[in-house]
Amino acid sequence: MSIVIVGGHDRMHCRYKEICKKFGCKCKVFTQCPAGFKNQICNPDIVIVFTGTAAHKMVRVASGQAEKSGAIIKHCNSSSACALNDALTECFCKAV
Repeated sequence: MSIVIVGGHDRMHCRYKEICKKFGCKCKVFTQCPAGFKNQICNPDIVIVFTGTAAHKMVRVASGQAEKSGAIIKHCNSSSACALNDALTECFCKAV
């Protein structure tokens, strides 16, 4: 499965990837909006948005791409490792 994380803290980038790896998933983390963001998202299975730290434009683009590809969208107010772990646990419980 592929996961896209939108928002979060730069210093947590590696930690987010470790958590996704624990669930057996590949992940892309976008803490800031890069050029060509829409094209870099591709077709993920799950999009996790940290609403407190994500730019509005990033949220709109990620939500649009997720709807287009039929991905699960999960919004989290906190951008902590625990919040990501809880979100992934919830998403995998829905998928099973």
